[in-house]
Amino acid sequence: MAKKTVREVDLKGKRVLCRVDFNVPLKGGKISDDTRIRESLPTLRYILQQKGSRLILMSHLGRPKDKPEPEYSLKPVAQRLAELLARPVTMAPDCVGEAVEAQAAALREGEVLLLENVRFHKAETENSPEFAARLARLGDIYVNDAFGSAHRAHASTEGVAHHLPAVAGLLMEKEIKFLGGVFENPQKPFVAIIGGAKVSTKIAVLESLLPRVSSLIIGGGMAYTFLKVQGIAVGKSLVEEDFLDTARSLLKKAGEQKVKVLLPLDHKVAAEFNEAAKAEYVAGTAIPADRIGMDIGDKTLASYREAIAAAGTVVWNGPLGVFEFPEFAKGTLEVAKMVAACKGTTVVGGGDSVAAVQKFGLADKISHVSTGGGASLELLEGKDLPGIVALADQ
Repeated sequence: MAKKTVREVDLKGKRVLCRVDFNVPLKGGKISDDTRIRESLPTLRYILQQKGSRLILMSHLGRPKDKPEPEYSLKPVAQRLAELLARPVTMAPDCVGEAVEAQAAALREGEVLLLENVRFHKAETENSPEFAARLARLGDIYVNDAFGSAHRAHASTEGVAHHLPAVAGLLMEKEIKFLGGVFENPQKPFVAIIGGAKVSTKIAVLESLLPRVSSLIIGGGMAYTFLKVQGIAVGKSLVEEDFLDTARSLLKKAGEQKVKVLLPLDHKVAAEFNEAAKAEYVAGTAIPADRIGMDIGDKTLASYREAIAAAGTVVWNGPLGVFEFPEFAKGTLEVAKMVAACKGTTVVGGGDSVAAVQKFGLADKISHVSTGGGASLELLEGKDLPGIVALADQ
């Protein structure tokens, strides 16, 4: 999956059209978390250091309904980016059109132009070839650094790459290296920790990882479906009845392939699913009929600790309990600490598990924390991502 990167092309004197992921959360018109902007800075600074280069940035923000909506304008992003780059960032009135083309053509060395939200146009999500060609007129070379949108075949993520020389940015390169490396050459033992609420959303990644892993840790709400097929009582816990056969089949395959599957051995439970619910401990695998499984217990954590500590590679996607409720956050917190302490290569992907390592202040102790929720999941599922496929191979 090796792709040509921004380091391997001559940017001198070029207008560089760069797709970034500036889809940041806004509250009252202000950015509440600028992580995605900061993640793009190494690529942007590298481009701006090349003699004579000019930078044109494009991104989406939120889900506007195919027309300009002021609350989804990238103007607050332009202000924050100017602060972080310590240089002016000009805000374009749109992302295509004569006025924008004139602005792009007039840029001087080291200047930055941020295009308005590409999703203000329906043609963006339709991947219209004409719209992609209009975007391409703004630059001489295309750099895609928006891994979080790489699983979408949109005009700014895939279409433009057919009109200009197209390479990966430094963040995209890092994502491909770590998430792609999980498939191509993982250090053994390889441990996958898959959590989250539902089997249905993770079955593809479970099936994709099964032939590659030494151990598979299954936690979160999805674990109760796996416990139920083993004849273990799960009370009122979340169970996907339509996926019982799928879970049974996966456990059978794991046995045949000699993959160790680690499921909860004890639980934190509650009478009802809400933040104020009192946590109760269940020492065995069976959950009482009137209780809901909400988190894993200490016996389970001890069984996970041994596998994670010895791992050469760990991939973690999805929380191990209802970590957003403080009473039921311990399982996810302890697993985050185990992953952070692991001496092997550690990769965390997927929105909730990324949120957990950030919430617990452990992100800097992980080898790679992915910036793309859906994109990281699809890459772990072994899928080809349109935004990556479209880039030039090494």
